[in-house]
Amino acid sequence: MKSLTEHLTFTVPERMGFVNVTGEVEALVARSGVQEGLCLVNAMHITASIFINDDEPGLHQDYREWLERLAPFSPEAYRHNRTGEDNGDAHHKRQIMGREVVVAITEGRLDFGPWEQIFYGEFDGLRPKRVLVKIIGE
Repeated sequence: MKSLTEHLTFTVPERMGFVNVTGEVEALVARSGVQEGLCLVNAMHITASIFINDDEPGLHQDYREWLERLAPFSPEAYRHNRTGEDNGDAHHKRQIMGREVVVAITEGRLDFGPWEQIFYGEFDGLRPKRVLVKIIGE
């Protein structure tokens, strides 16, 4: 069995943003040499997310507005913020959007459905954060 472990680092210049990481993950799959297997992509921070969806700007704006309605940025609104933090909302947003994705690798390529791409979601940005990519298979 082959395996590859890599850490990607992203610094989103806003509090909330989405980065298409599909190209970086595809390059790692190619480098791994795995033809049949699985690729795990995992946000390594509790205020960031990895998810799969369409790369459509209107959808991403909808996500921003929807998430802000569900868990608005408000330093006074969350008990978590009593610890000296101001990111209680970011923890809730990450919970909704998810921690990780697993994508099948078939014939050396990520096996996506139509329009599917992998995104890093940031909910407490302005500093570097890591994403784990773990590829295993034959």
